[in-house]
Amino acid sequence: MKYQGYAGKILRVDLSNNKVTMENVDETLVRQYLGGNGFGIKYLYEEVPAGLNPLDPTNRLIIMSGPGEGTMLPGAGRAVVITKSPLTNHFIDSYFGGHFGAELKYAGYDGIIIQGKADKPVYLLIDDDKVTIEDASDLWGLNTFQTQFKLREKLGEDISTLAIGPAGERMVPLACIISGVSAAGRGGTGAVMGSKNLKAIAARGTQDVAVADIEGFKQYVKSVVERIKAHPGTGKNLPAYGTTASIKTNHDLGILGTRNWQQEQFEGAIAINGTTIKEKGYGIGSITCVACPIACSQLTLVNQGIYKGALTIGPEYETLFALGSTCGNANVESIVRGDQMCDEYGLDTISVGAVIAFAMECYENGIIGKEETGGIELNFGNHEAIISLIEKIACQEGMGKILGHGAKRAAEYFGRGAERFAIHVKGLEVPAHSSRGLPGMAIGYATSNRGGSHQDGRATGERTGQVDRDVIEGKGRYAANVQRMTALCDSIITCRMTENIYGLIGITDDHVQMVRLITGMDLNKEELVDIADRIYTLERVFNIREGDESRKTDTLPARFMEEPIPGGPSAGKVITPEILNKLLDEYYEERGWDKNTGYPTAQTLKRLGLEQVIKDIYPLR
Repeated sequence: MKYQGYAGKILRVDLSNNKVTMENVDETLVRQYLGGNGFGIKYLYEEVPAGLNPLDPTNRLIIMSGPGEGTMLPGAGRAVVITKSPLTNHFIDSYFGGHFGAELKYAGYDGIIIQGKADKPVYLLIDDDKVTIEDASDLWGLNTFQTQFKLREKLGEDISTLAIGPAGERMVPLACIISGVSAAGRGGTGAVMGSKNLKAIAARGTQDVAVADIEGFKQYVKSVVERIKAHPGTGKNLPAYGTTASIKTNHDLGILGTRNWQQEQFEGAIAINGTTIKEKGYGIGSITCVACPIACSQLTLVNQGIYKGALTIGPEYETLFALGSTCGNANVESIVRGDQMCDEYGLDTISVGAVIAFAMECYENGIIGKEETGGIELNFGNHEAIISLIEKIACQEGMGKILGHGAKRAAEYFGRGAERFAIHVKGLEVPAHSSRGLPGMAIGYATSNRGGSHQDGRATGERTGQVDRDVIEGKGRYAANVQRMTALCDSIITCRMTENIYGLIGITDDHVQMVRLITGMDLNKEELVDIADRIYTLERVFNIREGDESRKTDTLPARFMEEPIPGGPSAGKVITPEILNKLLDEYYEERGWDKNTGYPTAQTLKRLGLEQVIKDIYPLR
């Protein structure tokens, strides 16, 4: 291959036939989709037919790195899992940090495409050019950390691993994949992996990753590191607290989801903030991903009380929200324990916390009672109930069987008005960033191809004051430009923790420079915008092809459109249907999508080189 930054091969694994093959990466694929998420959606679209049950063996589990992976580029220590989600029945991509993506590249592969189902539990071993499917019967039933420790004992300490826990084995739609201590958390990736009887993947490699301009790249990396160290947030707050200090920041702005988003200020915010975790002596160190100077992952150990001994990486801001404020829970020790349990079982903390908060509001409104909860008093703030429900969700016991399918399906099961309390977008529970207080985030949620994800739209610009959150006009175009940045960075792949360095909105000179220095492709901003738009549009068409993605589904929970924030600095803020419709018009115009349907127009699809998908959404043309 004439482009650098790539291993040049894709590994294909057919578990039904116990077969492993390799194929070369096509240069056209590189120029059109760049890597990572771009490669993933191209393969997913072409190989997963519409209407397929996500837990069917035909569904693909795709793991991809990007051209930045395995290099010195700060923030490129990530990889992505792409599949059809068993939670939403839509496209999902979920990112994880650590070292696995780099080891995959060092072994000679840009990605893995897995299909089929093994007839017994197995794990995949990648050791440079030796790739085998191994018996995992002795690993089945172990939690994610036990599995990875056992693989290291068996294969060597230099092996990099990812695994599912008991929740993935049981195919719980909220199940995730854990790599080292990092989670590919959202959308049920662990359930898809479990449906294939695939317990783990282990990778080790000894090859180099070449870049196009090594001297220029070294100078660029040096300048990036200097900028990171000088930045008060990225270079100082993140290494000290990770994302945990955002709890107090967002509480002070009046945009911290509380009691299932009934309020957006939490009286217990200080008790669960990162500074308090440090003051109590629970913070015992930090961990970094490969080649990253930020080291934002905080290691936390509870040393007192009923949760003494609880140990986790984090909890991150999202988990402090999910198991804390949105459940009305100010007991930080229980959050650490809950985070540990979710990691061990292999569960998405965001969706788990959100669905428990949903159940709490249902309980307090009489929609469900002790008969449904198994005797649990499911009031907001009951941290013991939260811990109990995490185990029940993972083990699919009692009420956990219902909640493990997510808030949308649980609300449909309970009925009696429960739907209003299910805070999700397109079946994916909304994370810890306010729609009502951040209009750019609202349109980002509504148009996210994943659903309720904060990784397509981003809250950072409005939350930090770099973008005026009180201004509505233009936020549709703003959201499209933020999504261009996220789509491109998800294909390079770079971590969101570097967005204040590389750029928050749209494609920047940094993106142009890193692509040129690593790959040798001299692409300008407009060409990179086309790559980002091609990727994001193909994800959209994947969802449209499933039959239920349109302007009608580009919406928000009723609470965010009908109930203004009741108090605090953001009191009165709300995204009414009128505001949302105005922003959607702006957004569709910027994207080149039809304003009536929300479909990409045939003209836009042709411009992006996606002529082949026109027939899938415009069958009569």
